[in-house]
Amino acid sequence: MATLRLGDTAPDFSQQSSLGTIDFHAWAGDDWVVLFSHPADFTPVCTTELGKTAALSGAFAQRGVKPIAISVDPVDKHRQWIADIDETQNTSVQFPILADADRKVSTLYDLIHPNASATATVRSVFIIDPKKVVRATITYPASTGRNFDEILRVIDSLQLTDSHKVATPANWQDGDDVVILPSLQDRKELAERFPKGYTAVRPYLRITPQPNR
Repeated sequence: MATLRLGDTAPDFSQQSSLGTIDFHAWAGDDWVVLFSHPADFTPVCTTELGKTAALSGAFAQRGVKPIAISVDPVDKHRQWIADIDETQNTSVQFPILADADRKVSTLYDLIHPNASATATVRSVFIIDPKKVVRATITYPASTGRNFDEILRVIDSLQLTDSHKVATPANWQDGDDVVILPSLQDRKELAERFPKGYTAVRPYLRITPQPNR
């Protein structure tokens, strides 16, 4: 399986999980999805990540996002791990954890990287839109916990820029100024789309308040 690239369709699959069988595309429905992988159950960094995901359930739901995790261990071990996560992270894991014992999903999503580990999956994040298109990917080393504020920030940017002809600059946070796409040059359309006006720092660099605020 070739590496998934931005713009590719996220592969569909049917796999067991902590919440029963998941038929991925049907389960995703019309929502965004964050699919993130873990090398094994009962690993310390991943325990904190799954706890953080559970704690952010409201933030994901507000954005129309469904999180789903994947680990190569079986369902019964997942359920034991979830009990540990809930207790140690003071939260309640309600999202599914795929039990990818046969490496089916890991292979589809190219999560086995032999130079990192011949057997364990790498720790990747896939942000998938309602059309089942892969919109962003982030891969972390085993020693570094994922930044879920950054994952939410990327989702905010994708959802904003899908609806408006803007892009988000370095370190942008929801509510900050954005930049107008250079392809938009029609003055009438600029006035209609950006009634708050804009500042042209350069002809290609035009700053405007976030248009959906």
